[in-house]
Amino acid sequence: MLSHYFGTDLYDQFENLDKHTQWGIDFLERYSKFVKERLEIEQTYAKQLRNLVKKYCPKRSKDDEPRFSSCVSFYSILNELNDYAGQREVVAEEMGHKVYGELMRYSQDLKSERKQHLQEGRKAQQYLDQCWKQMDNSKKKFERECKEAEKSQISYDRLDNDINATKSEVEKAKSQLYLRTHSADESKNEYAAQLQNFNGEQWKHFNVAIPQIFKNLQDMDERRTVKLGETYRSFADVERRVVPIISKCLEGMVTAAKAVDQRKDSAIVVESFKSGFEPPGDYPFEDYSQNLSRTGSDNTISTPKNEGGVKPDPKHSISKTAKNKLWLFGKKPKAPSLEDFSHLPPEQRRKRLQARIDELSKELQKEVDQRDALNKMKDVYEKNPQMGDPQSLQPKISETMCNMEKLRSEIHKNEVGLPSQEPWSPNQRAEGRGMEGSLHSTSGDMVTGLRFTVLSQNEGTLLMKENEVLYIIEEDKGDGWTRARKQSGEEGYVPTSYVEIAMEKNSKGAVTYI
Repeated sequence: MLSHYFGTDLYDQFENLDKHTQWGIDFLERYSKFVKERLEIEQTYAKQLRNLVKKYCPKRSKDDEPRFSSCVSFYSILNELNDYAGQREVVAEEMGHKVYGELMRYSQDLKSERKQHLQEGRKAQQYLDQCWKQMDNSKKKFERECKEAEKSQISYDRLDNDINATKSEVEKAKSQLYLRTHSADESKNEYAAQLQNFNGEQWKHFNVAIPQIFKNLQDMDERRTVKLGETYRSFADVERRVVPIISKCLEGMVTAAKAVDQRKDSAIVVESFKSGFEPPGDYPFEDYSQNLSRTGSDNTISTPKNEGGVKPDPKHSISKTAKNKLWLFGKKPKAPSLEDFSHLPPEQRRKRLQARIDELSKELQKEVDQRDALNKMKDVYEKNPQMGDPQSLQPKISETMCNMEKLRSEIHKNEVGLPSQEPWSPNQRAEGRGMEGSLHSTSGDMVTGLRFTVLSQNEGTLLMKENEVLYIIEEDKGDGWTRARKQSGEEGYVPTSYVEIAMEKNSKGAVTYI
C-alpha cells in the first residue's frame, strides 16, 4: 500500500473522517427516533384525553341537560379538555410531518452523499497506488538491466584481455554488452518517465483530490449540524404554535370555574324539591278531668273551661293526618304514583301532562314518517316487482298503523285530563256538577261573603261546601291554587282568588272559612 511508503498520518485522518461522518449519521437517526417516540407519546396522550372526556361526558337528551352551575362548568371544562386534546394531536401531526419525516429523508440523502465521497477518496487512493506500482516496476527493471549490463561489461573485458580467446568469442561478448547497455538505457528512460508521472499524480492527489474530498465531507457534516439545529427549532416551534390555543382552553376552564354559583344551585334545589311542608303547631292540653266535680277546699289547680263553649282549635288537634306530616327527618310515607298526575296541583299537573303529550306527539310523528316511507317503498315495489315483494312490507305497515292508533289514544287520554291553565273564575258557569258558596273571615270582624259558583270537580281539587272550615297547608306558589285540608283529613287544591285569610281571636293559626 502507498501508506507503507508515505506514512500513515493522511490515511489515519481519512479513516477518522470516515468514522466521524458515520457517527454523525448515527446521531441524526437517534434524534429521529427520539422525535418519533415523542410524537407517539403525544398521540397516546391525546387519545387518552379524548377517551376520558367521552367517559365523563356521555350523550344525553335535552331533558338530561345539566341545570346546576357546577355541572354546567364541569361539562364546559370537559369541552375545553377535548379541544386541548385536539391541540396535542396537532403537535403530534406537525412533529411527524415537519420534524420526523424531514429527518428521515435527510438521513437517506446524507448516507448517499457520504458513500459517494468515500468512494471518490478510495478511487483516488487506488489510482495513486497504481501509478506508484508502475513507477516501482520500471525502477526495478532499470536496476536489473543495469546489473546485467555490468555483467556483460565484465565478461567482455575479461575476454578482450585474454590472449587465448578467439576473435568470435570477443565479438560475441561485445555484441552482448551492447544489447545489455541498450536495454539499460531504455529501462532508464522508462523509469524516468514513470517517476515523473507518479510525482505529478502524487502532487495532485495530496494537493487537489484529497483536500477536495475532505472539503466535501466537511461541508456535508456542517450541513448535518445545521439541519439538526433547524429541526431542534422546528421541534420547539410546533409546541409554541399551539400555546395560544392551549392558553385559551385553560382560560376557558378558569372561566367555567368562576361560573360556579352556589346560591344559584341551592335555589334550583329548593325550587325542585320544596314540599310546602309547614311545621306543626303546639299540641294543646287535653284535660280529661273536666267532668270531675271539685270542691272549693281542693288545693289543686283546675283547668278553666273554654269560655262560651268554644271548641279547641281543630288545627291543633292530633290527627292521623297531622302525624303523617312529621316525616321531615323520619321515614317519608310513600307518595302516590299516579300516571295521570292527579296528586299534583292543577298547574303542575297541566305541565306534566303537556310534557307527556309533546313526547307522545314526537313518537307519533316518527311512526307517521315510518309509515310514509314504507308506503313509498311499497309503491316502488309495485311499479318495479324485480326490486322486491310489496306484500312483504304489509306486516310492518300494519304494525306501524297499530302503534299510531295507540299513540293517538294516549294523546287523547292525556288531553282529556289536561286541566285549564287559568284558575276558576267567579263569573264562569260549568255544565254538570256545581254549587254555590260564600267566603267569610274568622277574625273578630266578619268579612262580607263573596258569592261564587264551583265548577265541575277536577282531579286533585277539593270539593267545597258552604261555611266549611278548611286549613291551609300549602300557600299559593304562583299558579293560582292553594292547598287545603278538611277537618276529615281530605286534602286538595282550591282557587286562591276565592279565599280570604284572616286571624281568628284566640287562634294561633290562619284558617279559611268557605
